[in-house]
Amino acid sequence: MSRKREAVAEFARYLRTETVGGMVLLAATAVALIWANSPLSGTYTALRDFHVGPESLHLSLSVGDWAKDGLLAIFFFVAGLELKRELVIGELNNFKAAILPVLAAVGGMVVPAVVALGVGWGEPGIERAWAIPVATDIAFALGVLAITASGLPSSLRVFLLSLAVVDDLGAIILIAVLFTAQFDVLAALAAVALLALYAFLQHKRVTTPWLYVPIALGTWVAVHSAGIHATIAGVALALLTRVRKDHYEHEAPALRLEHRLQPWSAGLAVPVFALFAAGVPVSLEALGSLFEDRLALGVMLGLVVGKLVGIVGASALAVLFKAAVWPSGAGPRDIVAVAMLGGVGFTVSLLISDLALDGPAAEQAKAAVLLASMAASLLAAVLLVRRSRVHQRAEEDD
Repeated sequence: MSRKREAVAEFARYLRTETVGGMVLLAATAVALIWANSPLSGTYTALRDFHVGPESLHLSLSVGDWAKDGLLAIFFFVAGLELKRELVIGELNNFKAAILPVLAAVGGMVVPAVVALGVGWGEPGIERAWAIPVATDIAFALGVLAITASGLPSSLRVFLLSLAVVDDLGAIILIAVLFTAQFDVLAALAAVALLALYAFLQHKRVTTPWLYVPIALGTWVAVHSAGIHATIAGVALALLTRVRKDHYEHEAPALRLEHRLQPWSAGLAVPVFALFAAGVPVSLEALGSLFEDRLALGVMLGLVVGKLVGIVGASALAVLFKAAVWPSGAGPRDIVAVAMLGGVGFTVSLLISDLALDGPAAEQAKAAVLLASMAASLLAAVLLVRRSRVHQRAEEDD
């Protein structure tokens, strides 16, 4: 029995390694793309669209939606725990350090939207499709960073994590404002009440999972039933979790939960999410026609160019006017490399494409998101590897 426990613990430790998590994520993405574009694509679609769950509380969801709204909430919870820890006792406990990724995220949302509107102006659907390139896919961005940037300062990962969380929250707010047909006030109030109860129990140092697990599940159901993107429940719960340990504790609740849930997030939640999100049918003919469609071109330029310009421009202005400081050990060139990852819109952008457009226009927009995200990933990988080597050489010289 002890050998089994040791093997499980070792496997969990292996999954906590960010490089491994990134590789599993990319492998799941590759499987999804191959499966969705193979002769077996019908089985992929049938499995992704198969509905599971009770009709009550709007919980009869497709397998793909369970992965996107359910499993991904675990990832957002883990990311939120890390963000809370950095804000309270880590890299972001200084206001000028904490405000930089927030301002960068705002710039990374505004500029892509302007680019998409400018390029696609006059095209049918652009009045809603301008929102497609505003989102950064936090899971994919962190996965690429983990694989390609082992030599970069850890502060850059914190910068990207913070930027992506703020960016995704902004995208979720946009979805709620622009595309939510119904908003259930009672469900929203229930979510607020459960979050308040969670915060109260944290304050009173209650530790039993027999209370916290039902509260977390109830919060997720309430947020989903309210018509809000359910992953926000994970972020909200994480930000209410205590990160400072008391004198009698071996570790704080946030660190303990992050340690326990990280393997589940990296080994199950994110790969399954990628498997059902990345299966976009593509063809050479469809990809070629993207450059003749101004709406699709606006989406691509918004992600690849707009994100880079917005994030770097907002960061540079914030530092220039002394409202913020660069991440410790990093400079403008490092920010450029990390900012390129902002163009990996992927899943949230695909979701907005589905909400904003119908029929062939939606398929064109999704193909544009896929192509732009792949281009941004490859460009970012090249830049990150170069910057990583620069930092490694500097360390060797020191």
